[in-house]
Amino acid sequence: MLYTIVGLGNPGEKYEQTRHNAGRMAVLALKDVSARIITPDTFMNKSGEAVKPLIKNAKQAEKLVVVHDDLDVPFGTFKISFNKSSGGHKGVESIIRAVKTQAFTRIRIGISPITSGGKLKKPKGEEDVERHILGKFKPAELAVLQKLHKKINESVICLITEGREKAMNRFN
Repeated sequence: MLYTIVGLGNPGEKYEQTRHNAGRMAVLALKDVSARIITPDTFMNKSGEAVKPLIKNAKQAEKLVVVHDDLDVPFGTFKISFNKSSGGHKGVESIIRAVKTQAFTRIRIGISPITSGGKLKKPKGEEDVERHILGKFKPAELAVLQKLHKKINESVICLITEGREKAMNRFN
């Protein structure tokens, strides 16, 4: 059974290169990956609508990889997780509801800045969060993302060829 890799983001030019589209951007940068690649044309909070027709049961969900932005992960890094709650991410919530399980793999791309002391500096309050996630990456950040995309690509290939545990051990 083929893996399904879903890059979350919002459709349309207005949202290109925004932090909330980090997952979509990473998936579009994948190379030499033998999987079904999806970048939903739905808005983030309706992502489940695009995934539901493809993932019909728990067994198929185990071969689902959702790539998305995450405020709980520092910018320039990513984390692979499995069978975790949405953490408040509306796109992930939508997918969990649609496929009726959270037992799928997620590649969480960090979009929060860090302080000079290395602490996560998450935006506070709904307005700040929205402004941050819908803000566009700066040119220097896009350069960092390009390097990160190569690592994410390696992690996806590892996940598909060697399994989730090996990928998590090697890349987390």
